[in-house]
Amino acid sequence: MLHNHKDTTLTCPCGSNKPFSFCCEAAIEGHKPAATAEALMRSRYTAFVLGAVDYLISSTAVEQRDPDDAALMAEQIKATTWTGLKILNTEAGQPDDQEGVVEFIAHFETSEQKADLHERSYFRKEDNHWVYVEGDVEIINKNK
Repeated sequence: MLHNHKDTTLTCPCGSNKPFSFCCEAAIEGHKPAATAEALMRSRYTAFVLGAVDYLISSTAVEQRDPDDAALMAEQIKATTWTGLKILNTEAGQPDDQEGVVEFIAHFETSEQKADLHERSYFRKEDNHWVYVEGDVEIINKNK
């Protein structure tokens, strides 16, 4: 399912300091759903790093999906290098919760800029699976 050939025996891109195979791989490959909203957010970040577009779409709330999502995401993934993730705060989003919020900063680079994506993401559980609903996003340009 992964769409590129990065070495996934290395540390997971999500910043957990665990091997990918013991961290986000099970969620991205569809073997085991993310247990918490933060775990889903980390796995989605990793999916952006690895180019797992199908996972990004399937882990988004149905009402937020658009037919053009796959093409747009694939284009963004090719143009963006994600360089780090820092979790700032979580609210609820535990295994027994139905909703959760994760605030994070994701560092990235494109050919035009080096920047941080600061987002407060909203998640909910559907059929016992966490999904991304929406986020309040701010891009902080680091080119100065």
